[in-house]
Amino acid sequence: MNAKRLRRLPVVGCLTAGGLVLLAAGPAFAHVSVQPGEAEKGGYSTINFKVPNERDDASTVKLEVTLPSDHPLASVMPQPVPGWDIKVTKSKLAKPVESHGEKINEAVTKVTWSGGKIEPGMFQQFPVSVGQLPEDADQMVFKALQTYDNKEVVRWIEEPKEGAAEPENPAPVLKLVDPAKGADGQGADAASGKAKDATAGSEAAASDASNDKDGSDTTARVLGIAGIVIGAAGVAFGVVAGRRRSA
Repeated sequence: MNAKRLRRLPVVGCLTAGGLVLLAAGPAFAHVSVQPGEAEKGGYSTINFKVPNERDDASTVKLEVTLPSDHPLASVMPQPVPGWDIKVTKSKLAKPVESHGEKINEAVTKVTWSGGKIEPGMFQQFPVSVGQLPEDADQMVFKALQTYDNKEVVRWIEEPKEGAAEPENPAPVLKLVDPAKGADGQGADAASGKAKDATAGSEAAASDASNDKDGSDTTARVLGIAGIVIGAAGVAFGVVAGRRRSA
């Protein structure tokens, strides 16, 4: 029995170690994030700040999201969330930005949601329409503070670094990608041109088919007339031949 127990110890130890790794890695997947995780450069997008409750004995009652100051957004419009109050904070810009031909001297720097509650085992999404997204950046980092009703504040403010391990409290990151292109790497104009070419080709094919049909009909008519003439000639020849025999 002792030998069997000793043989089982390494297995139990491995399982226990594996369980600890899973437990340690678990919270890393449950942080405040941006959904979807990417948007087109230079455009407008509706993003959601997804907030899961990581605690078993407390509820999330407040979320503060700070917008990046290096790329201020001229338009930031939160969507109402039932049961939550929204506060939009604007600040003067050190350098005005231009949007639709107008200079913007202030921009939204923080959005705060409070008054609601995210129970343990639940999550909540907070939608925001943002734009115009920068064209000279590959990502935007939104630092977030998550407050629980037991006064605990989790600071999701660490910026992930490419090639490095995920930080303990990563900040929500929105990746910026080039505008969508066709499958061959060409833009919408090229795709439109191809569509026009395809339409023109279809029309030409239809025209050719119509011409072929007209030609076939004409040939059929000519052959039909020729057949009638030949038939009439045969009848006339038969009548003449019959008269000669009678004579």
